[in-house]
Amino acid sequence: MPSSPHWKPTWPSYRVPVILPQSTLNLDKPQFDAEARLEVVSPCGPACHKSSPLPTYEEVKNYLSYETLYANGSLTETEVGIYILSNSGDGSRGRSRTKRQIYGYDSRFSIFGKDFLLNYPFSTSVKLSTGCTGTLVAEKHVLTAAHCIHDGKSYVKGAQKLRVGFLKPKQKDGSKGSNITNSAMPEKMKFQWIRVKRTHVPKGWIKGNANDIGMDYDYALLELKKPHKRKFMKIGVSPPARHLPGGRIHFSGYDNDRPGNLVYRFCDVKDETYDLLYQQCDAQPGASGSGVYVRMWKRQNHKWERKIIGIFSGHQWVDMNGTPQDFNVAVRITPLKYAQICYWIKGNYLDCREG
Repeated sequence: MPSSPHWKPTWPSYRVPVILPQSTLNLDKPQFDAEARLEVVSPCGPACHKSSPLPTYEEVKNYLSYETLYANGSLTETEVGIYILSNSGDGSRGRSRTKRQIYGYDSRFSIFGKDFLLNYPFSTSVKLSTGCTGTLVAEKHVLTAAHCIHDGKSYVKGAQKLRVGFLKPKQKDGSKGSNITNSAMPEKMKFQWIRVKRTHVPKGWIKGNANDIGMDYDYALLELKKPHKRKFMKIGVSPPARHLPGGRIHFSGYDNDRPGNLVYRFCDVKDETYDLLYQQCDAQPGASGSGVYVRMWKRQNHKWERKIIGIFSGHQWVDMNGTPQDFNVAVRITPLKYAQICYWIKGNYLDCREG
């Protein structure tokens, strides 16, 4: 990495492929009978993922096809086409990268007080009614982990009446019985909930499982019934770990062991595959679905910009030559995933050409 004091970690420009719906089928209404598991466990670690065969074009097309769940319980499946694949490695995992140097990792910080909680970037973190975290990525859209609403086989209980919670000070609510007290204390904040209108989950998650390719596609996009009116964080294509500022990532989530608190952390990336980032950030169930972000220089706009480059999936135990080693895993936003998620948000591929 350049050592010049004038060098700035800069967002790379990606020409992303085009992903367009081809056909949509109506499916039977789901049962909503799965238990929401806030942790995904997989024995397939970095070496296992790097040695797995490259998916074919048809397989990638199948993985990026998706299901859409509507608030009335109806369900559709959309097949997609992929066009103008660039030569930047889209649809392949690339060569295995060398192992990163491992450093110690930092503990978590609870974010207290409305001055922090209601300000960017912490204000982009929201809570799902199924127990996970999500991140605001557009006026009406929330990015989260697929396993928060679907266990790979079935939709979880509560997925049909899914709601998204926004942490707000109690005294500004204006409702009867509000506590007009010092809102700097975490217990004086409350969640305001907005219903989800529809949810998109890639078939790579539904058809796969955590032992296969499932974790690579552990992401979902939620569309709210009304705009949230908060500043959101844009998504971006995940650069290689060696290009991240300090080799670090950041994310905030609603960890189960600190109820009602938003917990922020940052740590070094230890390893990566084409689809996943491996790190050892402290995290508890409930943080899964958090948007993993970095802050880099946007050359075109001449300013610093934070972007979501991944989705925190959860904990993974890996058998490394007979010795168990644990990682926390984030799903990388690859050029293909960027094209898909951006199309879900914008509805027009022309707005999704620059990653």
